[in-house]
Amino acid sequence: MRALGIDYGTERIGLSLSDPSGLIAQAHSVLQKLTDKEAISTIVQLVHTEQVETAVLGLPRNMNGSEGEWTKKVRQFGHLLEQNLSIPLVYIDERLTTVAAERTLLEANISRKRRRQVVDALAATLLLQQYLDFRSRNV
Repeated sequence: MRALGIDYGTERIGLSLSDPSGLIAQAHSVLQKLTDKEAISTIVQLVHTEQVETAVLGLPRNMNGSEGEWTKKVRQFGHLLEQNLSIPLVYIDERLTTVAAERTLLEANISRKRRRQVVDALAATLLLQQYLDFRSRNV
């Protein structure tokens, strides 16, 4: 079962894909901020091209678990995306995934410019791997 991870951000949208067996997440790409409509069109095309069966959208929650304004924006994007997808969309708590991605890139001595280019795809990879691990433990 192939899955797609989506890290929706203010300037960029990070995308990751699982391997066909649905066990390992890999960074795919970063969409420079498009309109939501353009981003959704690109994501829908990727879903068809890569034969994705489930999409996973990171849901930014506050540290206490509550939902803030940005969470509402992500849910709005998710609702629009669901209207255009023929596969299930799953929300997953993405607290600290971007922080973990930044830390990983810093520890690898990746330049600031390059970090900026890949951090969103890495964050999408981390949240997708979290989903894949959860699913494999609970099947």
